[in-house]
Amino acid sequence: MELFPTLELGWLNGWIFTAFFYSIFGILLKILPKEVVARLYDEKGWTKLQKVSAKISKIFGILIIILMTFTPLKLESLEFIIGVIIFSIGTIGFIAAILNFANAPLDKPITSGLYKISRNPQMVMLYFIGIGSSIVIGSYIAIILATIGQFLSHFRILGEEKRLSEQYGDPYKDYKKKVPRYFLYF
Repeated sequence: MELFPTLELGWLNGWIFTAFFYSIFGILLKILPKEVVARLYDEKGWTKLQKVSAKISKIFGILIIILMTFTPLKLESLEFIIGVIIFSIGTIGFIAAILNFANAPLDKPITSGLYKISRNPQMVMLYFIGIGSSIVIGSYIAIILATIGQFLSHFRILGEEKRLSEQYGDPYKDYKKKVPRYFLYF
């Protein structure tokens, strides 16, 4: 691992992981019903701070993608293997969370699948993907960018939870009492 990796163009760079994830995500967006995709991107009830922090967190994601694109992979390193494992867990978990989301009734809070252990499994899994990607390329700066981006996403999550409390009322408030926001109780 190094603070900032050596950047160069190449076929065997971290872009492979970015392309893999976004190909899967693109396929999911194409096959999911339009109302599910609309619900994924619903910003109703968000404050200006929540919208701005969500946009800034995306900038950090783009910076990681740039690092991934231009950083050669060190296939035989321990970091690469650990990063692939974390990235894979994140990708599989993200797909599961999206499918749980898609299969939930629109008139009730989502409480099945990964939503039984986290109110925001998509965001948690995106963090796993970001950390895994950062470790794959062996970059501490990418880990820092992923962490800052995830911290900023927290404000988005607060906006979503406020809207869901208003939309679903007591069933969602009861769910919030039983299930942690992330995978840990805080």
